[in-house]
Amino acid sequence: MALRNQSLKTLLFLGLFQVGHRGLASAPEVKEPPKKIAIIGGGIGGTAAAYFMRQEFGSGVKIDVFEAGPVGGRLATENIGGYEYETGGSIIHPLNLHMKHFLDNLGLSPRAELSSKMAIFDGKELTFEESDWFIVNFIRMLWRYGFNFIRMHMWVEGILDKFMRIYQYQQFGYSFSNVERLLHAMGGDGFLTLVNQTLEEAMLAEGFTQVFLNDIVTPVTRVNYGQSVRVNGFVGAVALAGADSGLWAVDGGNKRVCSGLLYHSKADLVSARVTTISMKMRPSKSGSVANFYELNYVGKSGAAHSMYDIVVVATPLHQGVSEINFSGFSPPIPSHFPGRYHQTVATLVHGLLNVSYLGTTDKPEDFLVSDVLTMEKKASIIHSLSSLAPVHIPKGYSRPPASQSNVWKIFSSQPLSQEHLQQIFLSWDSVSEKRWLAYPFYSPPHRRTPPFILHDRLYYLNAIEWAASAMEMSAISARNLALLAHHRWYEQIAKIDQEDLHTRLRGEL
Repeated sequence: MALRNQSLKTLLFLGLFQVGHRGLASAPEVKEPPKKIAIIGGGIGGTAAAYFMRQEFGSGVKIDVFEAGPVGGRLATENIGGYEYETGGSIIHPLNLHMKHFLDNLGLSPRAELSSKMAIFDGKELTFEESDWFIVNFIRMLWRYGFNFIRMHMWVEGILDKFMRIYQYQQFGYSFSNVERLLHAMGGDGFLTLVNQTLEEAMLAEGFTQVFLNDIVTPVTRVNYGQSVRVNGFVGAVALAGADSGLWAVDGGNKRVCSGLLYHSKADLVSARVTTISMKMRPSKSGSVANFYELNYVGKSGAAHSMYDIVVVATPLHQGVSEINFSGFSPPIPSHFPGRYHQTVATLVHGLLNVSYLGTTDKPEDFLVSDVLTMEKKASIIHSLSSLAPVHIPKGYSRPPASQSNVWKIFSSQPLSQEHLQQIFLSWDSVSEKRWLAYPFYSPPHRRTPPFILHDRLYYLNAIEWAASAMEMSAISARNLALLAHHRWYEQIAKIDQEDLHTRLRGEL
């Protein structure tokens, strides 16, 4: 069974991105392609959308990507002591096929691997410290939690197997008009149930113990999403997959994927902030009236506006994140959808760790833990503490012990005070703080997921984040919207919101 599943995944990966290949798709109707496409947001979602839009609509369309800040969005780095370190999205799962394809097609490489060790901190002491020996870790987990740990891996693996179906759908050109339909195509009613219940409810129903959830699962959701096991079950499964083995990152920084996608899409970067999107009507060559979208934006040279056939919003439309207004639409499009984004503060400290803060009796020179996860306790002021390596690993580099100064990344919900820093570090040379509205605050049930389709040819990529926020989820949404925009432009409705792929494949055979 495992061999068969792996073969399927391999075949999907090899055949996933054949440019122009439609599998079972019929030829587009005779219709002029769009002349101009606008994408608002230069993060992984926006740049992936530019890349996939180019694949779908060809070389003749002009694609503009609007980004007021650095390309990369929530994928970012910080220079400390002449080296770059990740401050944003930092890990990629081995089954993230879009990210793997980007890496291969853009000529990028995975970052060199370093050994790592994990520990769990309850605010006073380390309750678990990973050993270098697998058998020791296994016995410790078995002694305290029974088979919960093994069952958790099996539970996540089952969800990932269903998750992989989306790649096959996208390979054959299928797209979905909303998040719920996309999730249903992946995992049926089970995935919709996961989104509308907490991770805690889902895992307790599967027979996991509350002690295991508190001690092991909560630290994982805190490091990945800054929240507890009361996140929705689907995003919780994504978080647990982020604690799997084989995780990787891009050599030189994950943000290089965004700049690479932008370059390969041959899109024009417009360094400006979009303020308003409005609908305009103009006469066409045939004498009929055509609808266009006017974008008003502000850049270094002042205010300007441009007209587009298709627009993709690839930035969150939520309070405190977006300042885009929608004008002239009926029914009206809200500038802010319900819900809020959760603040995570990433603090990078180049300093000497105070190991006694963690309650360990190890000498600093013997303390080689690289990742400290935390339980949900009042005494714990941090979500995680990690020893960082540069985004490019120099030859001969090894992770230093706690007796030497190093760069540490601390995730917390609030900025760290001077007193907090003095508790955690004996001394430091520099402190860099980045406040992220990194992902939604997940409080299921969230029954009003934002739509992918805001208007006829106006799309919202970040709706996917309300199922789960991750680099690969943004890439999946970008691919889905490129297909959706293509099919709606050429009126190929047979490829929208259909789950008959396997039936059609059997019919073709």
